[in-house]
Amino acid sequence: IKGDSKYLSIAAASVLAKTARDAYMLKLHEEYPMYNWKKNKGYPTKEHREAIKKYGITKYHRTSFKLLPNN
Repeated sequence: IKGDSKYLSIAAASVLAKTARDAYMLKLHEEYPMYNWKKNKGYPTKEHREAIKKYGITKYHRTSFKLLPNN
């Protein structure tokens, strides 16, 4: 639909949401640096998945997502 390229309000909301998410991920990183949330922003990078294998999940991980291949 590409609404953010058509409507300023959608583009602004997108920027605000990303900014809020990034700030939240930095706070989570302070508490759980082993997941490197300041870098991956919660996306399932190889490094992030390895940390989940090693340390398990936190209350902040979405269990509705397939976090590891055997989930």
